[in-house]
Amino acid sequence: MASHTIHRVKYRRKREGKTNYKKRLKLLISRKPRLVVRKTNTQIITQIIQYDANGDKIIVGFNSTNLKKLGWKHSCKNIPAAYLAGLIIGKKAQEKNIKEAILDLGLQTPISGSKLYATLQGAVDSGLKVPCSEEIFPNKERLEGQHTKNNTIKKDFEIIKKKC
Repeated sequence: MASHTIHRVKYRRKREGKTNYKKRLKLLISRKPRLVVRKTNTQIITQIIQYDANGDKIIVGFNSTNLKKLGWKHSCKNIPAAYLAGLIIGKKAQEKNIKEAILDLGLQTPISGSKLYATLQGAVDSGLKVPCSEEIFPNKERLEGQHTKNNTIKKDFEIIKKKC
């Protein structure tokens, strides 16, 4: 008599280390849209995503590289660019009648004062209600780019902030 063993195969995205399903379930239980923030080597990607049984629906999105179209001449992966991306995604969300969301950082390590939280602060400053603590936000000097040696970042930051 041969013994049969059942092998359980994990979800593909869990196997590949791309999704933490326990964390995702906690976010989905709230039934609120998710403010998804991802960073790459060159940009900050922000999206407002609504859960759907057939697959999540992206309601609105914005990449920090699109700041170039508004006149941004600097890196699209720094803290001021992240803040501006958050500000714009928050404004776009309100245009789509989204008033609140919850933050989804995925598998990225949350560090106070980081680009991820600069993006969150931009979204909150635009009027989007996202539950968070003020202590995690970067300070104003870092948001405006005053910590860099490039003096034009602050000026360009203010110009683009007014355009939003």
